[in-house]
Amino acid sequence: MAAAVLLFTAVTFACLTGNLVSGGRSFSIDYKHNCFLKDAKPFQYISGSIHYSRIPRYYWKDRLVKMYMAGLNAIQVYVPWNFHEAVQGVFNFTGDRDLEHFLDLANQTGLLVILRPGPYICAEWEMGGLPAWLLQKPNIILRSADTDYVQAVSNWFAVLLPKIKPWLYVNGGNIITVQVENEYGSYFACDYNYMRHLRTLFRLFLGEDTVLFTTDGNTDREMTCGSLEGLYATVDFGTNNNVTEAFKRQRRFEPRGPLVNSEFYTGWLDHWGDQHAVVDAQKVSRVLAEMLSMGANVNMYMFEGGTNFGYWNGADHDTRFRSVVTSYDYDAPLSEAGDPTEKLVAIRDVIKQFRDIPSGPMPPPTPKFAYGFVNLKKVGNVSSLLNTLSPLGPVESQYPLTFEEMKQYYGYMLYRTTLPRDLSQPTPLISPLNGVHDRAYVSVNGVFQGLLERDTALVTNISGRQGDTVDVLVENMGRVNFGSKINDYKGLLSHLILGKDVLTDWKIYPLDIDGAIAGGWPHSDSQKYFPAPEKEPSLGPVFYMGTLQPNGLAWDTFLRLNEWTKGQVWINGVNLGRYWPARGPQQTLYVPGPLLSTVLPNYITVLELEGAPAHQRVLFMDRHQLSATAGKS
Repeated sequence: MAAAVLLFTAVTFACLTGNLVSGGRSFSIDYKHNCFLKDAKPFQYISGSIHYSRIPRYYWKDRLVKMYMAGLNAIQVYVPWNFHEAVQGVFNFTGDRDLEHFLDLANQTGLLVILRPGPYICAEWEMGGLPAWLLQKPNIILRSADTDYVQAVSNWFAVLLPKIKPWLYVNGGNIITVQVENEYGSYFACDYNYMRHLRTLFRLFLGEDTVLFTTDGNTDREMTCGSLEGLYATVDFGTNNNVTEAFKRQRRFEPRGPLVNSEFYTGWLDHWGDQHAVVDAQKVSRVLAEMLSMGANVNMYMFEGGTNFGYWNGADHDTRFRSVVTSYDYDAPLSEAGDPTEKLVAIRDVIKQFRDIPSGPMPPPTPKFAYGFVNLKKVGNVSSLLNTLSPLGPVESQYPLTFEEMKQYYGYMLYRTTLPRDLSQPTPLISPLNGVHDRAYVSVNGVFQGLLERDTALVTNISGRQGDTVDVLVENMGRVNFGSKINDYKGLLSHLILGKDVLTDWKIYPLDIDGAIAGGWPHSDSQKYFPAPEKEPSLGPVFYMGTLQPNGLAWDTFLRLNEWTKGQVWINGVNLGRYWPARGPQQTLYVPGPLLSTVLPNYITVLELEGAPAHQRVLFMDRHQLSATAGKS
């Protein structure tokens, strides 16, 4: 640390102690003194990442106040394009998507904003924030000067950036810097024309004086392809990197100006089947102190991670496809439920050494309640509910169509055909080109027979008689969010082969499960269900329902589906996300208190994809469980 201090003391001292003439409201880079200037005075930001898209609107203020009381003077915010334009040309900035309300709350709280509007954000978010409808162009080259892609980006920024402009610091708002693209040096395209086009768009809509920056990983290749003249180049790295060497690399690309770590990793993400990731709090605080003592500007990623509600989780694909879990707790200073942790206390103690922090107590954790067990009853298997779940009926096609071709981008879709001949013995059903994206649940005449999984299970055996109905329910488990494989099409991408036969003549049912449940199903039709209890719970994709009775409290809670296998949960019509305790590590789903009613029955709907336990019940706990031994499903 001493060497680092000596290396950078000369360039930071002038900035941190400089006596500069004060002017009007402004934010800029002082290349002479190697720092930012805020209102013509030297400024160092200590920031934390928070994603409004992963936190219920009701809790935005709570999280922001806790970040402010921890000593932060800024927050860093991604804007996920697909969160706001899930359908091409239809824009949503209301409710949990009200970006301007979030910026306003941050402003009221006293927090400046480092905005990262993409268009690509990564963030372990579905397709890195890019909308899946882009894939309707089968040969599109994402994140490049491809004409179709650039046109879509231009249309999006023509809507987004004018909303942003009033919130710039120079216009009386709280946005001090704006990132162009994200970690572009990690992408294969290395297309400077694309980056130049983005720079032109940002300048057009936000003005010539806005501080625009890039962020890239701590390698020469990433910094070379990710940086561009006119965009201030910053670096990101975690606790295992040598701070001095990392900032030397930034200096090679930005010889003058402030030192910036745009993503200092306080934790890490989890994939299904991995061990739960943890980063030591003392290591985080030690490296943070080292950077701040050098005068560096630091953003901690994440400060609060939140939750991948619904289908918003991303995935990685290095050697194989790995889906990100529902929790985005990230072992961050604020937990998934927004609770202060020991890591937050350690970080605050560091920040106290470098700036005055607000006086007063840290707001307490939100109250939690263990509501206990709720019994569920079977509604029916997916194959028997298609009139409800797919009201427009099927599309007929000789060969399978993808989710993108069907214009159903998320969730589940059912492919139906018939057995071409008698299969008295188990016969292999094969995905020969690894074309199941991402998991398929196979039934014959409504009886579950096995599953296919991308990269790991390309064959399952089935049997039956000629003419029997074959249903293949395909689950999109989240599109790849990082690397060269973000063109991640979903569904059946190639033929399925049964023995020697290529299966053809498909009926393809787009399933609007979320729409049906948001409309009150299955609870509104409960008199239709509840067949006599079965000795054995059904295997394969089956819906279950139950009711959490109100007790006058609407507190945060955590849902555990012990001995359930894999599926999706909704409460009062809201999609909580995926569960997969059989694979782990995550064992509980976060249930924000505002979703619950204190006076009306709280409706629980579960789609179990493989097999429910003998006791079909779920447990509401007062604490999360994100770590369990990774097992095989």
